[in-house]
Order: sequence, then C-alpha cells, then structure tokens
Amino acid sequence: MKMSSFFPILIFCMILFFTSPCYSDPDQLQDFCVADLNATTTSLNGDFFFSGFTKEGNTNNNFGLAITPGNVLSFPGLNTLGLSMNRVDYAPGGVNPLHSHPRATEAGVIIKGKVLVGFISTTNVLYSKVLKAGEMFVIPKGLVHFQKNVGRGKAVTITSFNSQLPGAAVLPATIFVSNPAIPNDILAKNFQVNETVITSIKSKFGSS
Repeated sequence: MKMSSFFPILIFCMILFFTSPCYSDPDQLQDFCVADLNATTTSLNGDFFFSGFTKEGNTNNNFGLAITPGNVLSFPGLNTLGLSMNRVDYAPGGVNPLHSHPRATEAGVIIKGKVLVGFISTTNVLYSKVLKAGEMFVIPKGLVHFQKNVGRGKAVTITSFNSQLPGAAVLPATIFVSNPAIPNDILAKNFQVNETVITSIKSKFGSS
C-alpha cells in the first residue's frame, strides 16, 4: 500500500477511535423494560389522533389539580417519536406539587389564568415567576419544580416533553406513600423532626 493512501485510512481510524466514546444508548423511555424473550411477533402502534385535551379535568382533590396525559400510553401514535404533552387544570389556589421528570425537559404555555412556575437548580437556587395566558416556561430535565394557580379563577396549561413517556417523581407521594413504606426513623432523620411528625404526614396521604 502506498503511503499516500495509507494516511487517510489512518486518520479515519483515529477519528473513529477518539469519537466513539461520544456515542451512547438513547435515554430510557420508561423506568425499566423487561424483554419478552418468547415473543414471536412485533407490534406497531398507529393511532395518530388524540382528543383527550378537549375536556376539563376534575380538580376536586387535595391539590386542586388535574393532569390529562397525552403520552404513549394514552396516545399510541407517539410511539418512538420522542415527544408527549399534558393538559393541566388548576382550581383556584391549585398546586402541582413538587416533582421532577427523570427522562425529559418540560416546556409549557399558560392557556388560561395566572400561574406561578418555579424550579430548583442542583445548587439549590430557586427560579420562579408568575406567568399569564400566552406566556411560556421551560423546566430543565430532571430538576424539581412546581406550579400554582395564583389567579382568581381556574387556570390551564399545556406542557410538552421531549420523551414519549417522561415519567414523574412526585415528591410527597415518593417520600410518604412508597410501597413498601420508607421507615419512619429514616424520614425523621432526613427531615430532622420527631417520628410523630412523619406519622402525622403519612396519615394525610392515607399511609402510616
């Protein structure tokens, strides 16, 4: 082989070698996925139209909140497309409690009302602002955040995610309603309170 033809091959191999660590598997689409090794066929989901956002959600609950998901579970046409959306309805004073989306960045638009939107960085800095209809927000992937209806009437937001199934770790439920339950002494130590306080909080969620 001539040296003049060898160098381009060498350079290509070096580029391939040094850039290969940059490639990785795509982000997870769900918490876990167990293979069906006995499956003999594949299935394709193809419903590309969704009317789930046309109705107001029921906000008659402790948080004054209703989330209507438009993810791959309710809208199969999203399968493999890497996106999903939610409709979120708020009663006056309603709160979307502290939570995070482990697999997606969130972007949202206020459709109706006034909503306080906030998220906390990994350096514990709170970024928050009251937004009105037509204004937009973004929540970086995985960060803890919240929303609250601070207007006089009902509020509605439409949120979008760069995942077909972004997941949601809702802190009150994650901490106080896990199954099996996190031992009270561990929670008491974490929050620096007496175990009776933890028992009281769990009772409000129907768990003790």
